[in-house]
Amino acid sequence: MIYEMTVQVRVPDIKEGQKWYQTLLKKEPDFIPHEGFAEWELIPGCWLQVAEGAPADGSGPIRFGVADIEAERDRLRRELHIESFEICSREEVPVKWGTFSDPWGNRLGFFEYLNETEKKERIKAILGK
Repeated sequence: MIYEMTVQVRVPDIKEGQKWYQTLLKKEPDFIPHEGFAEWELIPGCWLQVAEGAPADGSGPIRFGVADIEAERDRLRRELHIESFEICSREEVPVKWGTFSDPWGNRLGFFEYLNETEKKERIKAILGK
């Protein structure tokens, strides 16, 4: 039985990487178990680990669900200077999405449910809000 998960990205300088991911995630790390490593619990049981080391080639994208993808894209452009972030959609797919890279080449992205009722139900089921 799987009950929890972690996803890891690597950055060459942990201090710079931690600062960048704090801005991206809008919060301090939840856990710093040792030097060169920081973790954020994004939703219960789902952890993003940022570790000091060489980024893996071709990894990702890791996409995060958001309530308003356009607002998040605009924030990333302002706060993290992300310019390459095109929002995509397809008729048969129930979300719109966009992908970008961190400064070290790790592929990340956001997605947003198109149906407002489905979006609210998913947020409530996961976060209880």
